[in-house]
Amino acid sequence: MAKGNMISLTASDGHKLGAYKAVPSGTAKGAVVILQEIFGVNGHVKHLCEEFAGDGYVAVAPAIFDRVEPNLDIGYGEIGRARDIVGKLTEAMLLADMQAAIDEAAKESGMKGMVVPIGYCFGGALAYLAASKNTGIAGAVNYYGTRTIQYCETMTPKVPVQYHFGTADKSIPPEAITKIKSAHPIGLFYIYEGADHGFSCDDRPQFYNADATKLAKERTLHFLGDVLQ
Repeated sequence: MAKGNMISLTASDGHKLGAYKAVPSGTAKGAVVILQEIFGVNGHVKHLCEEFAGDGYVAVAPAIFDRVEPNLDIGYGEIGRARDIVGKLTEAMLLADMQAAIDEAAKESGMKGMVVPIGYCFGGALAYLAASKNTGIAGAVNYYGTRTIQYCETMTPKVPVQYHFGTADKSIPPEAITKIKSAHPIGLFYIYEGADHGFSCDDRPQFYNADATKLAKERTLHFLGDVLQ
């Protein structure tokens, strides 16, 4: 598996943030921006970057929480602290930091416009935001983005978006998924029976669902193949 390293990015407003970047060993098929769960750019997020690099994609994960406090290491039991940090981030900050990561991913891969943000949890909703307002992307993938329900009330994606939700996820009930579908009827929606919120995070065995993760990853790679042509 490809190993990555921390780099520094500069957003359009001059803010400097960290990011984890992993690159494929051969010619890149394109690039992805991995948008963190609410716990920051932790070991799981870095592993995702390395995994996608192993699949042939440049992967960049911007440290979104650097706006509040650099180099944060938030434990899975500190959800309250994580939510407090999210509350201090404005839409303009989020868009600027994601754009910096998108631009870096495009530069590294040498394929302008061939970038797909892939977000998990908090980052899933950010992928929806990026698909609606960022530039230089070909599509987006939203894994159980809880706050998507808020964004879909005021904005619509400009690029194809693939969605992954679980039936056991109480934070995104069926009526929420229905509302998102109504806001984005051309989206590609996949629902995983019995899968909970965070089903793709193998660092949290109480939520991890290996079967759903495998199928969702296969669908994600197929989506990347479709939009990055």
